[in-house]
Amino acid sequence: MSTITTHVLDTAHGRPAAGVPVRLDARDGDAWRELARGTTDDDGRLRTLPSIEAGTYRLVFDTAARSEFFPEVAIVFVVKDAAQHYHVPLLLSPFGYSTYRGS
Repeated sequence: MSTITTHVLDTAHGRPAAGVPVRLDARDGDAWRELARGTTDDDGRLRTLPSIEAGTYRLVFDTAARSEFFPEVAIVFVVKDAAQHYHVPLLLSPFGYSTYRGS
């Protein structure tokens, strides 16, 4: 099973974004099923996500407290190799965001 991690960086202030609520969902047919939720720590990381199998997943970040334009950011990604680690960070500013597959 794959491990998944995430972190949020506040690029406007140049530091980790602590206290961001995050939810992990799995695609189940045409619907999404919640697997876990948590909040980023002082280092902007969420370290408590469960192991996952191959499939389609979504990380949903509640960014309303940090972005007046994007109250929520959803990142959908596919896990093909359940033996690999998947790191999905979010770089956030008040009027934009980006993501990538980290290591």
